[in-house]
Amino acid sequence: MNVSSDPGTAINSLDLPGRADMHAARARIAPHAHITPVLSSRGINALAGAELHFKAENLQRVGAFKFRGACNAVFSLANDEASHGVITHSSGNHAAALALAARLRGVTARIVMPDNAPDVKKAAVVAYGGQIEFCKPTEKAREETVERLRESTPYALVHPFNDRRIIAGQATATAELLEQVPGLDAVITPVGGGGLLSGAGLAARGSGVAVFGAEPANADDAARSLAAGRIIPVEHPDTVADGLRTSLGPLTFALIQRDVRSILTVGEDDIIAAMRLLWERLKVVVEPSGAVPLAALMANGIPSGARRIGVILSGGNVDLKSLPWQ
Repeated sequence: MNVSSDPGTAINSLDLPGRADMHAARARIAPHAHITPVLSSRGINALAGAELHFKAENLQRVGAFKFRGACNAVFSLANDEASHGVITHSSGNHAAALALAARLRGVTARIVMPDNAPDVKKAAVVAYGGQIEFCKPTEKAREETVERLRESTPYALVHPFNDRRIIAGQATATAELLEQVPGLDAVITPVGGGGLLSGAGLAARGSGVAVFGAEPANADDAARSLAAGRIIPVEHPDTVADGLRTSLGPLTFALIQRDVRSILTVGEDDIIAAMRLLWERLKVVVEPSGAVPLAALMANGIPSGARRIGVILSGGNVDLKSLPWQ
């Protein structure tokens, strides 16, 4: 990364991705990534009081939108950069995505994972050929472990969200959605590290489509950061939405400040209820993080003036032996 981690970094000093990067990412990942379907439910529309269009990124490769950014990043590397392999830290979906993208490129993927990551996500990384190094479940432990491993091997670092190549790749999900469903009033995505949400803002920029984020109230650092005008790192996230326990980075925060209208928060019971509703009505497997936008809309109400809303279902990797409503 050639980007400062200083929360006060001015937006004009950051190497932010632009729409040209997004268009290049679409072309780069086209041979590898799925164009995911958009689903709808009259029953959910009636309950929500709006026309909702669900972009099913749970049906993306590796079961999450994360494959888009990881694929773009890995295939952006020059041959000499890629030859040593790639490395990242991630609790799950980005880890699996990078492992698969590396396998497709024919290079090694070293993945630093917190030791409390869901078993289903650990298994996915191994299945895609990633080599896992476990660490304590803190941001500091993740970063220190990555740097220690890079001392012996010059792996190419692919940050899970604070990377312009990642953001450009994630933006392709919303770009597709806006083409699949013309005339949307708004798009809402989950927000953890902010790659998907900042990418949504980039994709919708200049279109007149309002962009909203959604996150658990028990991990509401993005909402607090946006309100404060500076990054407020998450300290003790306690949420079933394991993919949203991370803090924003300088790149994602800058884009969210610029392009996102607001971030809605929601409680744990509402997240679980929305997850179950999606399973029952859409007949698809959605993980808790992916259910957060619907939960936020149901709990907070539909944003003013938004009657047709695109909702990104970010992933579907769930431990079926331990469902949250059991």
